[in-house]
Amino acid sequence: MAKNNKPQKIRATSVNKILSAAQDEFILQGYKGATVQAIADNAGMPKANVLYYFKSKENIYHAVLEQTLNMWDRGIGDILPEDGPKLAIEKFIKAKITMSFTNPKASKIYAIEIIQGAQHLQDFTRSYLHQWVEKKAKVFQCWIDNGEMPPIDPISLIFLIWSSTQHYADFDNQILTIMNRTHYQEDDITRITNFLTDFILRGCGLK
Repeated sequence: MAKNNKPQKIRATSVNKILSAAQDEFILQGYKGATVQAIADNAGMPKANVLYYFKSKENIYHAVLEQTLNMWDRGIGDILPEDGPKLAIEKFIKAKITMSFTNPKASKIYAIEIIQGAQHLQDFTRSYLHQWVEKKAKVFQCWIDNGEMPPIDPISLIFLIWSSTQHYADFDNQILTIMNRTHYQEDDITRITNFLTDFILRGCGLK
């Protein structure tokens, strides 16, 4: 059994190393300036090995961005309609704040791509991202229709949670400079999560 799992473990380890190295390269150089060779060097792997797993720079870029969306999806993927809107919003905010603090690079790359007009991911944005938002919005709309929360625009609510939580990852340098700090502190996740949760629940008429 161990022998059968070894190739899968090697592949998973290699893919994670490539994606981690790619995050650094895309943040520093952007999509246009990044190269497969630089990503390979950063990962400590031959260029041929990187291309074996991803075939092209565009495929690597897609994988990095899809990894980000998958993380966000897992953050609220376990929320069921019977949980109700209050618990859903609490989980959503907590998950997104935690990811913004623990994995800010992925969020920054995604923000850079969107700011630049999503030139390389038009089809990706129209399909995967559109479906992701639509799926979550339908759950909120169900609660609205059932009278469990006031009539609000579910998509605007998702955008609000997205922007307010990702701000702490995308603009961490600005925030820390204003607060006269060099890094976030351990209690920041709890403090910010509590503030945003209370604020947004009140705005939704749920508290």
